[in-house]
Amino acid sequence: MIGSYVAVGDSFTEGVGDPGPDGAFVGWADRFAVLLADRCPEGHFQYTNLAVRGKLLDQVVADQLPRAVELAPDLVSFCAGGNDIIRPGTDPDEVAERFESAVSRLTEAVGTVLVTTGFDTRGVPVLKHLRGKIATYNGHVRAIADRYGCPVLDLWSLKSVQDRRAWDNDRLHLSPEGHTRVALRAGQALGLDVPADPEQPWPPLPPRGTLDVRRDDVQWAREYLVPWIGRRLRGESSGDHVTAKGTLSPDDIKMRIASVA
Repeated sequence: MIGSYVAVGDSFTEGVGDPGPDGAFVGWADRFAVLLADRCPEGHFQYTNLAVRGKLLDQVVADQLPRAVELAPDLVSFCAGGNDIIRPGTDPDEVAERFESAVSRLTEAVGTVLVTTGFDTRGVPVLKHLRGKIATYNGHVRAIADRYGCPVLDLWSLKSVQDRRAWDNDRLHLSPEGHTRVALRAGQALGLDVPADPEQPWPPLPPRGTLDVRRDDVQWAREYLVPWIGRRLRGESSGDHVTAKGTLSPDDIKMRIASVA
């Protein structure tokens, strides 16, 4: 039984793409926390989400790890480095060395550290060209997990998120259903019985013509890609002025999920 859980990371763990009724995001980590809480006696589960969108690995380590170590929970999910990897010129080997240092620090203070690989970006515009770089980083993450005895939330092998319905309109963050499937896979990574199969097939979609695909790509580039590039050039982050969600009640999370279902 896991009685306390702290989520550490960036936009993926904050839950961007999975909005609640109040505009704040839910996300896979909050949904995963509900799965864990349901296995505990009433009132005996503590959950804190420290993740903030746009953060690089060193920022996550500096801002979030001290709090996670202080809380000393039964479980920490640690997903960081993805924003470093997609930046031009970064070396996945070097990023992995800093990732391992953080894992070493965490494993000395908490019960279990769940680490996360990156997604397979074969079908993602722009990011598909980084597939080899992401795969290299994933290899390091798995090796680090072996050395420190960490369970792995393997997103590369999660085939159901290759469907475009698993992604938000920005194509960079998961949709509510995508976050739900990752939460289920996280449960499997810890050996839990989960209420549904994260690889459950999607309903069939009507065929799309080449013109429809091209029109969608142009709209996506105008609404999301160009602003994203602009922020990179200006040295801005989507996480500027954003604070972490902090301690959350699983019952409140359930209510927020139900209100937008």
